[in-house]
Amino acid sequence: MKDNNIMNNRFIVVEGLDGSGKTTIVHKIVKYFYNQKITNVITTHEPGGTEIAYILSELIKNKSKNEKLTDLSELLMLYAARSQLLENVIKPALFKGDWVIGDRCDLSSFAYQGAGRKLNSVLLNMLSQYVINDFFPKLIFYLDIPSELVLSRIKNRKVLDRIEQESLSFFNRVRSYYRKLAFLKENIIMIDASQPLEQVCVFIYRYLDQWLCDLYK
Repeated sequence: MKDNNIMNNRFIVVEGLDGSGKTTIVHKIVKYFYNQKITNVITTHEPGGTEIAYILSELIKNKSKNEKLTDLSELLMLYAARSQLLENVIKPALFKGDWVIGDRCDLSSFAYQGAGRKLNSVLLNMLSQYVINDFFPKLIFYLDIPSELVLSRIKNRKVLDRIEQESLSFFNRVRSYYRKLAFLKENIIMIDASQPLEQVCVFIYRYLDQWLCDLYK
């Protein structure tokens, strides 16, 4: 097995609140790589990405008529889905030498379940260490937008999942955690995602130009 530090050189993730434009930016990054003649690129989305992970995602996102999903159960299912995706998709792809561009990763659970749900940080760290085992993305783009803008964007969706129906205070806690980590971690690049899409893309493309140059010099 290749060394983790070598494998995750090709692992890039886009993070942010619901409605921040993560999925769009993932596709823009893939387009950037294709323009660089790098075509061995796959995309992932959490929670999901495998048959089992998708089933867990449906349980997490959709309210049950007869039973309330506890915050702890939500967290445990997210890590179960993440384990399936990591071991069955992400690591095998990176081992082959492919690039992986992910929509969310482990950081989402610390922001949403840790800060948002106020779950125990010791438990979160324990789960992360056991499931992720220090296998983190080499680069994370965090798309930062005000929580009020989040609610105004997602309210127009036909169907909102359990988490998208959360309160402004919930999203404020999630955003505050993301911003705090972005200031502390060198591999997390915070971007003002309230800007026009073109400006966000220009920033990311310029950053990737230099990042790839430094990575392979």
